[in-house]
Amino acid sequence: MKALYFKEVQSFLSSVIGYVFILIYLIASGIMHWVASTDANLLEGTEADLIPFFNSSPMIFLILIPAITMRSIAEERRTGTIELLFTRPISDIQILLAKYFASVTLMLIAILPTFIYYYSMTQLALEPDTFDHGATITSYLGLILIGSSFVAIGIFTSSLTNSQIVAFILALFFSWILMPGFGGIALLGSYNLMGDFDAVFQYFGMDYHYNGIKRGLIDTKNVIYFLSIIVLFIYAALTVIKSLKK
Repeated sequence: MKALYFKEVQSFLSSVIGYVFILIYLIASGIMHWVASTDANLLEGTEADLIPFFNSSPMIFLILIPAITMRSIAEERRTGTIELLFTRPISDIQILLAKYFASVTLMLIAILPTFIYYYSMTQLALEPDTFDHGATITSYLGLILIGSSFVAIGIFTSSLTNSQIVAFILALFFSWILMPGFGGIALLGSYNLMGDFDAVFQYFGMDYHYNGIKRGLIDTKNVIYFLSIIVLFIYAALTVIKSLKK
């Protein structure tokens, strides 16, 4: 598994794909939060915090993460190299986890430079000692969990087809359903059409749990929610992979 993981990471970093993902994320985030005159501009906010960054980053991940995961299994199926992986002394779950953690690693590399935002906002605060470090750190954890969930969804949809475009569209759709803020479940639960069931729909969306983490307190039920999403889609991908052997 370790060898396959490093091979996947190397394939990202030795090709244009990995660098394009990192650059697009950083450029889009930089323009949105430091250049463009929008509500998300960190310099135009009334308070020195990173709330606009953590509100908009999942939207950027919604597009970019399916783009890097769409080839993970689909390309193996298209070229027939998936059969070679099956013959290696590595289990199906190890194949999936190696590809999953490689994509998560690329996502973490992209997030790492944004700690400059963190440092900058602490310096721009009128009273740096009162800056809410706890909420910022937990918000980073929430962002990583959301990105990791999108990766799991992308790995699953990539296992369903040998077409990278189809895998991308499916990952985009499933990620949008769970997406914080404007995702399908979050919207459905905000219309007040089903009485008490509105709260149930909102609970199953990422928005409810992401907002809980952004408050600065790590509630285990919120962490368990994201881990459950990851496990669910990895298990679904495993089921698909096993069916390919039959």
